[in-house]
Parts: sequence; C-alpha cells; structure tokens
Amino acid sequence: MLNELMTTANAAELIERGGKLAIAGPKVDLERLPAGHWIGGTIPYFMLPSGGTVVTDGKVFVTDLSAVGDVHIAYQPADDLAGIARNAPENGFSFTIIPAGSSAHQRFAAEAASYEGAFLKPTVGWIAGVHLSDLGHDTALVYDGRTRTAHADGAVVAYVGLPDDKAALVEIVNLFEADGTDVLTFDETSFAVRRCRVNGEQVDFAEYVRQRGLEHGRLPLVGDFAGARVNVSLQSVGSDGTVALYAPVFPGVDYHFARQVPDYAAAFRDQLEHVSPQGVVLGCNCILNFLYGELEGKAIGGVAGPVTFGEIAYQLLNQTMVMVRIV
Repeated sequence: MLNELMTTANAAELIERGGKLAIAGPKVDLERLPAGHWIGGTIPYFMLPSGGTVVTDGKVFVTDLSAVGDVHIAYQPADDLAGIARNAPENGFSFTIIPAGSSAHQRFAAEAASYEGAFLKPTVGWIAGVHLSDLGHDTALVYDGRTRTAHADGAVVAYVGLPDDKAALVEIVNLFEADGTDVLTFDETSFAVRRCRVNGEQVDFAEYVRQRGLEHGRLPLVGDFAGARVNVSLQSVGSDGTVALYAPVFPGVDYHFARQVPDYAAAFRDQLEHVSPQGVVLGCNCILNFLYGELEGKAIGGVAGPVTFGEIAYQLLNQTMVMVRIV
C-alpha cells in the first residue's frame, strides 16, 4: 500500500499509469498534476515516520487506493453533501476532502450526523487548508482530478468498495479527556457562540473562557456523544464577545473543557504503542495538535498522512488523529 510523500513527477507517473489516488499538497504542486483518477486537497503540512514537517518543495503526499478496492470518484456540491452517504458503497468507505472555510465545511459540520446511513457507511477524510502564514490571503481548494478542476466549495470523494471478505474500521486517537469540572451546554448548533449554560446557569461564554484563562485555544471542549469523546476547538475569542469555533457545538450534548496534555508527542506515542500498523491504509492529524504539541520533527508513530484543518470520521472532528484500517 503506497502512502507516502513523493515528487510531483513521481505522482504524475502514477496518475498516468491509471492509479486511483488521493493527493495532498500545496496548490502550486497540485496544479502540476495531469488529469486522471485522483482527488486532492491543498495542505502543506504532513506527518511522516520521522515526525511532522512542512513541505513546499515540489512534493505531494499520495495515498494509492487502487489495491484497496473498487474506486469511484465524484464531486458533491455543497447543497447535496448528503449524497456522500447516499452514494457510498454497501461495504467500504467514502474518502472525502472538503475545503476549509467553505459553505460545505460549515454544512457538513452541522449536518453530517443527520445524513441517512451516515453511521452505517463510513465517511472519512479531512479538511483542506493553506499554509498558516497565508491565512486570510489564500483559499483552500479541493481537486477533481478527472478534469483537473479546483473547487473552493463542495466535496471531492473517492468511494472505495471493498470485497465481501474485507471491512473498513475507522479509528480515532484523541489525546483529550474532560477535566471533570463545569458542565457546559448550548442552546443551538453554532460555530460562533455568545451564550452558554454552565452547570445549568446561562453565562457569557467569552467572559467564562477568559475567566478560566482558556482564550489561548489550546484546550478544546470535549463533548460526550453517547460515550464517544468529540472535540470542538476554539478559534478565537473576539472583542465583540463572540467565541469562534472550528466545529459547531450541538444542543443536548454535555461539554467540558479538556485536561492539559503536558507532552503531545509522548501522549501520541503512548496511545499508538499498542496500535498495530497492519491494515492501516490512510490517516491524518490535526494542525492544532501539530502546532500546540510542537510536533515538527518529532516521531509519534502511527500512519503517515496530511496534517489538516479538520478531520472527518463520520462527522467533523477537531484535534484528533484519524486512521482507516482494512481487516
């Protein structure tokens, strides 16, 4: 299974040989690739066996899906993201890339859990982004390689159908646990929050965050989704009193802020020590883990892959590592 960083020339050769690929890289490098059976998204950050690094020197990260199963590529517009689950193979997974900051990003985050079949047919993937120094200037893009078309909205999907004797398992590595103090709840689904309830009492959320010294955004909210821990990361605490989030909060979910993680690299190594690499075909990790954990150049184990602006495992996740294993 090919899942590695390579030159654009080598990636182009794989495309021209008919490979069915998922490709991550800077825009300038994705634009050099020929038409073929591939999907792609902009990102210049990657986790490698030796640790995370930034790559802008003519290389892209290629995951070859050809040997995994039967691959069908599609573009889903922002107003029909439910089609990702609707068109998914009965046995397999939908490898999905969505551009950060787009309406598709917002809609998928808020609606994915409600799509028919969403938790029966795995949707996995990541959110495309840009170099952090180019935030506000460059636009995240996804690519339908069949026509070499770049999209600033919508989703590109590689539907991977598996043989009857195989199955796809989605694995999530989350370093964060609830701190066990205040319980936070929210009255509506939103990426931008002004009010919340703390232990049942309505408060100004921005003021609460500042009082707890959490405006740096390093610690996410951890939501309890029927026992599953789902993170929501803080983007900023605005002067207008709005707390901007990288994923939405939902009503009916209990949230806590996360406990501190003193050493991200050690925590990842500890969690991944007993995770077998056998059958792992793709993965991604969050840019916030890369930044706050100072992971550049640090080996953490696990699978190589892009370091992204959000992770997809059935729904949008933050500050997690996602892997797909074929068993």
